[in-house]
Amino acid sequence: MEGGVLVSTQVSALFPSAQATSIPVQTSRRNAPLPPPPTESDPPVEHALDSVVFHSDVTGTILLRVIHAGLIVELISLTHDLPPIRFVFPAPVLSSPALFFWQPNELHLIVVTKTASLYRLILPARDSTRLWNDTLGRNWCREHLIKNAPGHTLSVARIQSTYSVAVALEQGSVIRLEATYIGDEVEDGEWSEYIHSHGSIFSAITSLIPSRHSVEPNSSDVVAMTSCPQPSEIENVWTLSRDRTLRAWSPKSGCISAKTIPSTSTSRALTPAPGAITPAKPTPLLADEPQKLIRAFEYENHVYVLAFIPTPSSTSSGGLFHLSEQISDQLITGFSLESSSTSVHCQLYDFVVVGTSLHTLWGRQGQSIVESVEWDWGKVKKNAPFMGQWAACTYPQESELTPSYLDELLLTPGSMTAKFYEATMRPGVFSPLTLRSALEAYTISCLSLPGVPPPQLTTPYATLGENIAAVVGCTVRLTRDPQTGAQQHDRYWNALKRDWEGFIARCREVERMARWPLALGLGSAGDLVVVERERVGIRVGEDLPLRLHRLLSSSIAMEPQYGLMEILWTLKTKIGTQTMLTLEDRLTSMVQHVAFPYADVILDQSQRTFFRTDLDEADDSWITGRLQSIDDLDQAIRFGLDILGGLTNNEVKLEEEEVELLLPTTESEWSRGLTASFIGITVNARYDLCLTIIALLHFLAEDLGDWDPSLLAEVLVVFRGLAMLRYVARQTAGDSEQDTLGDPDDFVSRMRNMNVSQSRTRSLPVYSLLHRLLPRSWGQKGLIESAHHFLDSTGLLQSVSPAHATRSEVVYCERLRLLGYLEVAGELLAWLPRTPGVTYVVARLWLDSGRADDAAALLDGLAARFGPDGALALEDRDAFAAVLPNASLLDSDFSFYLHLRELFRAASATHHEVHASQLALSVAPPGGDNSELWYKVIKGLTELGAYDDAYAALAASPYDKLKRECVTELVHRMCEENAVEKLVSFNFAGFNTEVEDALSFNARNADPRVRPFYSRILYTWYVTRGDYRNAALVMYQRARKLATLAAEPSNFVPMAELQMEAYLGAINALSLVDQKVAWIAIPLAAESNYAPRKRRKLSRHIPEGLYAPGRRDIEIVSVGDIHYDYTVLLAQLELTKADPTFIVGPGLLSTPSAIVMRLAQLNKFNTAMSIARSLDVDMTELFVHLATQCLKLSRHPNSIPESDTSDWLLTDRVSSWPGTPADRGWRYLRQSLERHDSPDTDFKYTKTTLETILSYDRLTPPPPWLIQILEDYHHEYLIRTALRYELFEDALEYISTLIKKSGNKLAREPPKHSSSTWLPYTLIDQVLVACRSLEKPSSKCANLQQHLEVELSNRVKRMPKLSQFSR
Repeated sequence: MEGGVLVSTQVSALFPSAQATSIPVQTSRRNAPLPPPPTESDPPVEHALDSVVFHSDVTGTILLRVIHAGLIVELISLTHDLPPIRFVFPAPVLSSPALFFWQPNELHLIVVTKTASLYRLILPARDSTRLWNDTLGRNWCREHLIKNAPGHTLSVARIQSTYSVAVALEQGSVIRLEATYIGDEVEDGEWSEYIHSHGSIFSAITSLIPSRHSVEPNSSDVVAMTSCPQPSEIENVWTLSRDRTLRAWSPKSGCISAKTIPSTSTSRALTPAPGAITPAKPTPLLADEPQKLIRAFEYENHVYVLAFIPTPSSTSSGGLFHLSEQISDQLITGFSLESSSTSVHCQLYDFVVVGTSLHTLWGRQGQSIVESVEWDWGKVKKNAPFMGQWAACTYPQESELTPSYLDELLLTPGSMTAKFYEATMRPGVFSPLTLRSALEAYTISCLSLPGVPPPQLTTPYATLGENIAAVVGCTVRLTRDPQTGAQQHDRYWNALKRDWEGFIARCREVERMARWPLALGLGSAGDLVVVERERVGIRVGEDLPLRLHRLLSSSIAMEPQYGLMEILWTLKTKIGTQTMLTLEDRLTSMVQHVAFPYADVILDQSQRTFFRTDLDEADDSWITGRLQSIDDLDQAIRFGLDILGGLTNNEVKLEEEEVELLLPTTESEWSRGLTASFIGITVNARYDLCLTIIALLHFLAEDLGDWDPSLLAEVLVVFRGLAMLRYVARQTAGDSEQDTLGDPDDFVSRMRNMNVSQSRTRSLPVYSLLHRLLPRSWGQKGLIESAHHFLDSTGLLQSVSPAHATRSEVVYCERLRLLGYLEVAGELLAWLPRTPGVTYVVARLWLDSGRADDAAALLDGLAARFGPDGALALEDRDAFAAVLPNASLLDSDFSFYLHLRELFRAASATHHEVHASQLALSVAPPGGDNSELWYKVIKGLTELGAYDDAYAALAASPYDKLKRECVTELVHRMCEENAVEKLVSFNFAGFNTEVEDALSFNARNADPRVRPFYSRILYTWYVTRGDYRNAALVMYQRARKLATLAAEPSNFVPMAELQMEAYLGAINALSLVDQKVAWIAIPLAAESNYAPRKRRKLSRHIPEGLYAPGRRDIEIVSVGDIHYDYTVLLAQLELTKADPTFIVGPGLLSTPSAIVMRLAQLNKFNTAMSIARSLDVDMTELFVHLATQCLKLSRHPNSIPESDTSDWLLTDRVSSWPGTPADRGWRYLRQSLERHDSPDTDFKYTKTTLETILSYDRLTPPPPWLIQILEDYHHEYLIRTALRYELFEDALEYISTLIKKSGNKLAREPPKHSSSTWLPYTLIDQVLVACRSLEKPSSKCANLQQHLEVELSNRVKRMPKLSQFSR
């Protein structure tokens, strides 16, 4: 019988460890030893050490795995999509834990640990779709400490049932544990223990007598133990020890029978057990680790025990199966069966008996092999001759990533890194666990290199694929030749290739350990489940292409109707590998050359690849002769294409004959994974077979001109479909991580388990792309039927010519695009001709990839396909309609342009959305409402910054309401993009009000500090249109807003500068208005904090209409008012720059006089005087301070520090004056008085300066120029001041000067009236009286007094004469 094929999935791909729920199991045993740490030679901890398959109608199929060096027992549901659950035990468990379904709704997991603890874990099974996802009950973990175990070594355990457990000790002893009470939610239950030994008094005595043999130590240790599968009433257990002794044990009596099994087939009967004389030369012992070498089963009310004895040194088989029957307390000799010849040097890992079938699991160089044979146990019992034949079942042949295979990949053009990466990431080649383990080892080795590690080794990555692509080869550097300085590219590529080969070698080593076979089991509908360390699969039948591929690969003769396939396979093997790879690489372009005859295209490719010249002459002649033996080559090729392109009746019959194992009705991820794996292997087989037909076409290229063109087209289209399917089968669906913190159930679970701080991300399963594409449920179909149904549903094998793309092909590519697999969809579309449907999908693909320009070019060309003049073929019409909205063809180009507009909008391709809208408007039917299209055109052009086009579209739009809505958007956008110059250049005829309203609203409400500055833009708008009054109003209001923001000390300087700029703008605008009406009116809000100054006279117009609703007071602001505000602000700003500690606030140095005085205190005399002059502020205190500074300079010439930055001495003009600082200071004071003091001010600043000097030190003579000014204009004040400060000599001198000046004047001009001769005689008398009152006047004072009295006497005498003369 045919053995079928093994199909499996990787556990870590479907059930990542991060998704499993881990539950620790506690122990009551004290001082339990810790397990030893793993070593480097150990396999990855996630690889299973043991496995059991459990199945029931309620729970479905459950996979039990022992991982992490025996510390963790993991349960995985293969029937339902549930997250795995893991139980972490305090000590390693013994082999073969057991799972039982306990009525009505419980699962019992029974485990024995090496520290002699027996655990019963009660798991919920109320809902088969949830199982352990439900909350665990109270006392779900029940532990029993085995009392008779301390001091013994536990080797093998057999969980016979929920009530019975047998544990093997050293020297072949057995402990039987029988449950008298399984426990409840409070108590753990009770177990009775019975310890049995296989020895007897006779055997003990005879073992002391010298004999011809010596017993090997530990030869009685049990290596295998079995019992009848449940449910069963047989309570016995059977053990097999290292010396090949088979023993039967009853619960109460212990060892009831024993037989020694021979290691060869020459002995038909079993030798007696201990007590008999052994051969002179003892046979080798079995290995000491636990093994699955015996199985007990019931058949037709008989109990049989089947034991396997390996024969490692045999060259004919891997071992012998010995059958024994248990009758009462006796083991009766049975029949021996030799394993198949293919099992030579193989190791048996497990075997099961199902009815009359024996299924064995072998391991050959790390590869699993399942062999089956039919064995009628009733006939065997009667010693009937055995007529069965072993049927082998293996995994399909796959390319291993050896160095030679990697070299073959480099024979075709392309990136080396991309080729190696693609080969590594193919589904089924390496599991995610293998890749992670190899990558971790590779990273550790790179980090151990001397020097600074590359950043790629320490950077976190989102996916495993990104991590591999970034890390592998990151230590390779492009070096230069030390002698020539040339870059050594060859060395770089060789080093990079070695790096990738090293990483792939690590992956192969880990994957070899991952594929180590473990166990066989029965799943749903009796299917045979094959479990490996990292894979779990089933045995299925072969479809015809797989069977042919296997037979051709193994050079096994086939039926005559497949003779052509044998010839073509020989042709393919005779052609060089490089030639075939080159041919494959060129086939894509060859299939697309639909504009030329296929015979010419194939001939051209054959000549280019030198196809036939690569064959030896003998091979060429042999193949030519064999082809001539084919009667009808055309029919034979069509027959082969029928095999490759779909199902045949023979295949369906094959499935019915082999009773194809059915998957569950509800497809689980594991079932879908198996289907995807089968699709991948059958597609690979079909592709290889199709390549042989392609090779035939190139071999007969010169004769193809006489062939039927439809046959060539059919060959190429079948190859196209298989190549597309093969490419999809080699792609993964991607690996990623998801954040689960947002899941309420997950968060509550973490809070309950106090694991909130654990990683927030969980790895998602890593599926193949085929897995993703498979539907959730096929109904009640077998695996092969489901796989073939999927192949047919793709439609890739239904085409008849490469010149056409069927509806199914286009829809399949569109589905890939919709699922987000853009690169895969692009590769498949490259095989198809550019029909309208394909062109549309390509355009959508480019649109999704960000290539909007390329997509628009394709889509624009499709518009002509719609409407009555579209001229679409029926097939193209159906394919095109299938990928359009609602799966129907659009009625006109107008509808198509509307559809394009939606596509470009979804892709945020505004430019093309506008273009599609414009095209739609150009072909829009009359009478329709196209306001939405106009709106999109105007808005899109505005967003693109095409303001000229947007304005033109706005002007052309026939909808006034739409225009008014779009004007505001256009204005806002142009302001935001700083297109003010273009904005003010537009006319906006009829929409000026809307523009001004939009700008005014934003100028009032927008932050004046943030761009765009709407107040400035509105100011420019008004100025451009000659509305200077409104322009000034806008800038003045901006200054007001900035003034409120300047209240914060940190914002004062920048806000003040902006405010000054606004004041200047307002002043400039009002300067262009007639000065008679140079004012603006602003509303005066009652709650305004900007109160007008007292000096400003506000004009208030209070008509009767003022009290109407909505009316407010207004304030009239003139140019002078704005000048005043500007000057005050300038003074504040200068003061702040000079003194950063100055803070402007209400009532704090906010008056002009206070500001001027503060500037004077800071020696900012130029600024202070200028501001005081502008604001008409009295400068008395300023000159007092300036005079004081001059006096200090005169008194202390070196008192000016180098850091003094006062502007009155260190300016360019003052610093250029000659003399000392005191001289420059007095000169500065003199010029300041000349500039700011005059008869208009009554020289009050000069008087103040004099008084300041005298107050500082009355004995210090004032500057002569100061006395001269007062003598010229205020002589009387000068005398009074001298008298007040008791400067009598100066007063007498000033009087003398006054009298002399008056006399000179009278001499020049006779008096015209009586006041012309007036002198302050009263003041003079006061001075003379004061001088006379001095006790000891100075000689100078006395002389001046005497001289003055004489002058006064003479003047008095002359006055009458002058009076007479004047008459």
